[in-house]
This record gives sequence, C-alpha cells and structure tokens, in this order.
Amino acid sequence: MTLRVAVLATLALLLLPYLLTPFYMVINPISTVMLWRHLRGARVEHHFVPITRISPSLPLAVIIAEDGRFCSHHGVDFAEIREAIAEADDIDEMRGGSTISQQVVKNLFLWSGHSLIRKALEFPLALWFDLVLPKRRILEIYLNIAEWGPNGEFGAEAGAERAFGKPARDLSRYQAALLAATLPNPVERNARQPGPGLRRLAGLYDARAARAPAAAACVRQSR
Repeated sequence: MTLRVAVLATLALLLLPYLLTPFYMVINPISTVMLWRHLRGARVEHHFVPITRISPSLPLAVIIAEDGRFCSHHGVDFAEIREAIAEADDIDEMRGGSTISQQVVKNLFLWSGHSLIRKALEFPLALWFDLVLPKRRILEIYLNIAEWGPNGEFGAEAGAERAFGKPARDLSRYQAALLAATLPNPVERNARQPGPGLRRLAGLYDARAARAPAAAACVRQSR
C-alpha cells in the first residue's frame, strides 16, 4: 500500500507541470528560485511586465545570446545537441545547449545543476511547453523570470532598474546586449559595472543583433 501511494504521488508530481502549463497562457508565474527565496525570507525584486513594455532590443539580444534558433525549433534544438555531442570528447565535456524553452521549464518546475535526470525531465517538458504556448508568451515569461542581478533581482524590469536606473522599455540596444551577456551568471557578471570581457561579449551580441533580420522579425511577430 505504501509503495502504491509513493508511485501515485510520484506520478502526480511528474504530471503536475504538464497540467499547469496551459494556465500560464494567462497566469504570470514565478520561478522555483524566487519561491525558495520567498520561503527563506531572502530579498526578491520582481515586477512582471508585458513584452510590449520591454524594449525590443532586449528580447532580440537574449535570442542572439541564449538561443539563436528559438524562432524555428520546437522547444529543443536537436541541431545544437548534435553539434555539442560532435564537439565533445565524452559526455562530461559536452557543452550546454539549453533553449529558452528548456530554461523556462527548468526555472518553473525543476532545479539547477548538471543532472541527466533533470535533462530527461526537461526535454519532454520543453517540447510540451512549446506546443501549448506561443513563442511570444514563452519569451515573455523568460524575460520576466530570468535572474538578472546578484541580490534577488528577477526579470527584465528589475534587471534594467538595477543596472541602468531605467525601466526595461527604455533600454538602448547596447544596454540590452549587456544585460543579455550577464544571463549565464548574473552574480559574477555585473552590467552596472561591466569589465572588459563583458563589454566585448555585449559588443558581439550587439553586432550580431544588427545582422539578424530573421531574429528581429521573430521578435516583432512575438509582440
């Protein structure tokens, strides 16, 4: 009986994200990291803003930086995965290749860190998320739950205010590129006081954004 209850509870936990996903069409979610910080009484600075109130330079820079094929894949970039496998000598050396959809489901339903179990859960969830929600909404959620500062700043609005003292809608193209460049590690990468490496990376993203008409068109359609 105990085993049966445990199995049913596990199945319920595994199915819950799939049941919740359609509600995120209209409900603005928070990430598990934000929830955990709330429970611990840690600082959380977060203001969910519609994508229409975010400078179009930011979603474009984020696509360039995080997921260049965001507009064409279906939640998981299998081409990127094949390239990563081909470049790695073994599975431990395989570089990351998480799509924006994968990062969203990880932040909403799973946990951080390198784990084959987490990846096994993440892949079908990302495919489901991309099937149920339009690209616009997925991008909007990502921009609003990404961690964008070292002290509990989550989302584009809090990130822009911390780094530049302005709302996300007023970001310049280069400022958007700087914020996008901090995304892998906003604790160590500081858009408010960028070092030479971060400035070089932001300049690269800025230049690529200017030469990415397909991604720019995708951002416009997402709005």
